Amino acid sequence: MNFEKEIASALGEAVIRMPDDIVEALKKALEIEDSGLSRMHLQAILDNIRLADNENLPVCEDTGIQTIFIDAGNDFPFLAELVKSIPKAVEMATKEGPLRANTVNPFTGKNSGDNLGPNAPAITINMIEGNEAIIHLLPKGGGSEQMSRLWMLNPADGIEGLKKQVLKQVQEAGGRPCPPTIIGIGIGGSADMCLKLAKKSLLRPLEQPNPDADAAKLEKELLVAINQLEIGPMGMGGKTTSLGVHVEFAPRHPATFPVGLVMQCWCNRHIILKIDKAGGIKNV
Repeated sequence: MNFEKEIASALGEAVIRMPDDIVEALKKALEIEDSGLSRMHLQAILDNIRLADNENLPVCEDTGIQTIFIDAGNDFPFLAELVKSIPKAVEMATKEGPLRANTVNPFTGKNSGDNLGPNAPAITINMIEGNEAIIHLLPKGGGSEQMSRLWMLNPADGIEGLKKQVLKQVQEAGGRPCPPTIIGIGIGGSADMCLKLAKKSLLRPLEQPNPDADAAKLEKELLVAINQLEIGPMGMGGKTTSLGVHVEFAPRHPATFPVGLVMQCWCNRHIILKIDKAGGIKNV
């Protein structure tokens, strides 16, 4: 079973068309904004989204590092074929467009021209019940990624210590991650796990809080506090510094308190595919 063409097409769609929840959140931010300069930036973002859709062009020149999360059913029969198809799809979408050849060797700075290389593209597989697979395609831009952070907090710092670190980082980042941002926070597990949880949280729709009451409360509190910083769209001041805060967590060792923060710019591109047990693939 070959999924290359369908995934390559979806990768292209992901960098061209913005998810509805992001567009609606940006429109709401424009409605409540008083600052003329910030309104101008929000309107420019919305105009850019409309033009990208109309002209079938990437909404941002940075088409990101291709990041893929797969939720694969235990009885899904095509997992091996799917994993083999993804790098070929990334290469196809890069060489034929619209993906930019966007990655370089960390030692030599050489661009491979196809967005492939050791451990690239980044694929995370999560096994679930069932016989289908859900593929999340997340083109992650570099400017916002640069503002991500990992903290190994003292357990005594607790959630209040976490809030202080997050707010400090958002303040220091200023306009560099192209706000209004979406902020993913992973808590617990290990150093690598909390960052993975933070990135995975970006896949959740903006209007969907964490089902855990404590995590949902933290999401809400941080969003209010971050927007009170008034960094605003593109760092120009204003009411909306962040469109959403998403928290995911795992149990931690009593001696550790890992916290990962992953920033995403307003251009939170994301597309979802589903493959059924017969190999049929569609957007969801």
